[in-house]
Amino acid sequence: MILLALTAILTGAYAVLVATAPQMDDRQRGRVSLALLFVFTGLGHFVNPEPMAAMLPDSVPARVPLIYVTGALEWAGAIGLLLPGYARATGVCLLAFLIAVFPANVFAALNHVGMGGHEAGPAYLLVRAPFQVGLMWWTYHFAVRAPKVQEEPVRV
Repeated sequence: MILLALTAILTGAYAVLVATAPQMDDRQRGRVSLALLFVFTGLGHFVNPEPMAAMLPDSVPARVPLIYVTGALEWAGAIGLLLPGYARATGVCLLAFLIAVFPANVFAALNHVGMGGHEAGPAYLLVRAPFQVGLMWWTYHFAVRAPKVQEEPVRV
C-alpha cells in the first residue's frame, strides 16, 4: 500500500505541475515531484524510526541514529533537486543512495519485518524491486541525464 502512495505522490505531483505550471519544463516538474517524494519518505524516518530500524540487521550499529541520518539525507536530496546548479550532482547522489538502501528492503522482506509491506516476505520484493528501479529511472531521467540541447535552425 505504501508503494502505491509513493507512486501517487510522484506521478500525481508531476501531473498537477503539468496542469498548473506551464512555465516549467518536464525536467523541473520531474525534479519537484521527486523532491516531494523524498520529503515524504524522509519524514517517515523521523516519525517511525524504530520500525525502520528493524529493517536493518541487529549487527548494524546505531540503527535508530542511522535512520535519522538517512532521513536527513533524503531531505537534503529533496533540497538539492530544487537547486538548479546542484540538481544533477544531487541526482547522482540519490541514485547511489537508492542503491545503498535497497539491501535493507531485501533483509526486511526476507525476515518478514512488519514495516511498509515487508511482512509479506520475499514476495514483496516482486513489487519493491521494480518500484526501486522505476524510482532510479525517474531520478536519472529528470535529474542526472544531460538535457537535450535544441539545435538552432539552419539559416540559408
